[in-house]
Amino acid sequence: MYLHIGEEVMVRASNIIAILDRRLLQSDWKNTLPDVASKSIKNISKHDVKSIVITEENIYLSPLASTTLKKRMDTSIEELLY
Repeated sequence: MYLHIGEEVMVRASNIIAILDRRLLQSDWKNTLPDVASKSIKNISKHDVKSIVITEENIYLSPLASTTLKKRMDTSIEELLY
């Protein structure tokens, strides 16, 4: 299963470690999360960054809100179950 995280970028849902709100961008979030500094940061947002998607390989700065991504993830899981 894949999750569309904005700007035509899809990531494998099983590779997602965390989806974080943009407010963390205002803090020193790289020092808060283990092994984040070693990951490649990809800004896929053409405008405002609204969420941070951390995968096994990369960190994506997404134009979609974390709540929107959570809803998409929940909807995809429900579709698999029914």
